[in-house]
Amino acid sequence: MPLGLDTLDFVVLCGLALAVAAYVGKDKLKSMLASNESIKVSSDSRDIVQTLRDNDKNYLVLYGSQTGTAEDYAKKFAKELSAKFSLKVMCADIENYDMQNLNELPANVVVSIFLSTYGEGDFPDGAIPFEDFLTGLSSGDLENVRYTLFGLGNSTYEFFNGASKKAQKYLSEAGATLVGKSGEADDGAGTTDEDYMTWKDALMALLKSELGLDEHEQKFEPNFQYSVMETDETDNSVSLGEPTVQYLPGQKLPFSPDGRQTGPFDSTHPYVAPIVKSRELFKSNGRNCIHADFDLSGSNLKYSTGDHLAVWPSNSNEKVEKFLNCFGLDPKVVFSLRPLDPTIKNPFPLPTTIGATVRHYLEITGPLSRQFFGSIMQFAPNAELKERLNELSNDRDEFAKEITVKYLNLADALLYLSNGAKWTSVPWNFLVESIPHMQPRYYSISSSSLTEKQTISITAIVENMLNPTSEKAEPVTGVATNLLRHIQLSQNKESAENLPLPVHYDLSGPRGLFKSHKLPVHVRRSTFRLPSNPATPVIMIGPGTGVAPFRGFIRDRVKFAEQQPNVSLGKHLLFYGSRDQNDFLYQEEWPEYSKKLGGVFEMVVAHSRLPNKPKTYVQDKLLEKEEELFKLCATQGAFIYVCGDAKGMAQGVHAALVTILSRGKQIKESEAAEMLKMLKSSGRYQEDVW
Repeated sequence: MPLGLDTLDFVVLCGLALAVAAYVGKDKLKSMLASNESIKVSSDSRDIVQTLRDNDKNYLVLYGSQTGTAEDYAKKFAKELSAKFSLKVMCADIENYDMQNLNELPANVVVSIFLSTYGEGDFPDGAIPFEDFLTGLSSGDLENVRYTLFGLGNSTYEFFNGASKKAQKYLSEAGATLVGKSGEADDGAGTTDEDYMTWKDALMALLKSELGLDEHEQKFEPNFQYSVMETDETDNSVSLGEPTVQYLPGQKLPFSPDGRQTGPFDSTHPYVAPIVKSRELFKSNGRNCIHADFDLSGSNLKYSTGDHLAVWPSNSNEKVEKFLNCFGLDPKVVFSLRPLDPTIKNPFPLPTTIGATVRHYLEITGPLSRQFFGSIMQFAPNAELKERLNELSNDRDEFAKEITVKYLNLADALLYLSNGAKWTSVPWNFLVESIPHMQPRYYSISSSSLTEKQTISITAIVENMLNPTSEKAEPVTGVATNLLRHIQLSQNKESAENLPLPVHYDLSGPRGLFKSHKLPVHVRRSTFRLPSNPATPVIMIGPGTGVAPFRGFIRDRVKFAEQQPNVSLGKHLLFYGSRDQNDFLYQEEWPEYSKKLGGVFEMVVAHSRLPNKPKTYVQDKLLEKEEELFKLCATQGAFIYVCGDAKGMAQGVHAALVTILSRGKQIKESEAAEMLKMLKSSGRYQEDVW
């Protein structure tokens, strides 16, 4: 049999992966799968090939992820490979293993790589060692490797899917063989899931044919042994939603003299930071924008101006209640998970409760995929619903019409399809393994590390809009931004109960960990930096909350001017856009900065919704300043920074800059576009867009 699977292997593997029929009520919460110690060959090695061999795997899935999306798709892919072909799949983060012996993979093993692109065509932070490994290869170094590749990117960026394209180039030059075609997801067009489905379906058929795999009906085969525990929430070893086990009572952690935890803190261990001040920035009753100051004092956590702050949110009371009701779940049940595969790590602190998991650890309000419908249909309450789910999972247009455009989350969609009937037959551990885990939300830092060394500020527009398909449907709400608004209301002693808010939150957190307005955070480093030479001119373009990092930039320059008054600064030109004066962010601050910096700082404002006036955007203002901008770029070496919407604004700004350069240099627009591409490559044109 191919890939090391003979008939006996197949029988044994299926025997090990028993999925017991789901039970109604609390009975379904019992242990779903017997453990199998015989396959649990542990390995402490970072050698990817050694770990693969130690754990008797015959397929390797690797992912390099910045925000969790590539990880999610890699795990979906690995799960389907295992369920459809009974392959023994190892799914691993590239960051956790060394690849030096990759060419020693067994001949029957294929490796599938999922790689997101970060910044200007860069590898994700955790995948940089993998990039270093690839760039150090010579011809023939990977001639024994067969691989597939799926990249995740955004076509509004100059270097669309740059990381996966680089990886393919390096792998090809080293002699590796690409199986099928590489896939490219485009978040800019909103087609990531459909791009994945198209690539995956074609690849699965190819793998089945080329490797001679036997396909069978997919059934849920858990990765974890699930068990209900005979304890309750008062047990201090039980997580109630703490971000990491280090925050559980009784853990021995380093603290500063004033009682603050001292870390170290990173993307896997956040700091629970106090929000010392927050305020509403908009003057309009219909929309909200929150400024929040996080205090880092005593944490040893550092940042640089231009970095991002990751905020770890939790789900709202209403969304949690609806999810629990949809599946008939008891939030007080304490459970634990034990990996049936030693290469799989626990997804969150365990043991914990079902309620804590739904509130703090699962993305229960995220967009749905057709693939998920294809997986959950095996638990449909009746044959009619199963057929409907099958239809939706196989028809992208019907799925878009019935689910996507209606902004339905999982509970919304299933209750809609079942006319309100509960889905009590869905196993709890199926939900834990199939629903993406809660990811931090990233915000451009709007403070300056020179002026606010112990404080990080963020600026966030609250996502809260009527469902465009029906006024009767639930509003579309952002998870973290509405949480920040509730904190702002509480901190400023404004009652949330007296406002028509669509969602509400538990602000105290697990065991009161978030009391006094705290949230878990970590800092993500960025390359979005002011030029090292203060005399270099700077052109900043940031409408809406895109102005956030530029507030930090200007505050940096104000502090620099105070510290070194004899050093001349280059021109700092900021193009800002808002709807009108009601959502003009930090409008009271800019005149003060201008006064302190003199003629060095100039702000150009575009309003798009002033009464009886034409809509004006930042790209229009760029063209109005065409002559000055060309001079700054072409003769003075100005740095250009763009922050904000990737799809509309950033493309419009790019087009305006192409026009300015082509006119100024009297060259073709295609040649001007190449010049901008070179500026991006050299770091003189930087984007922080989403």
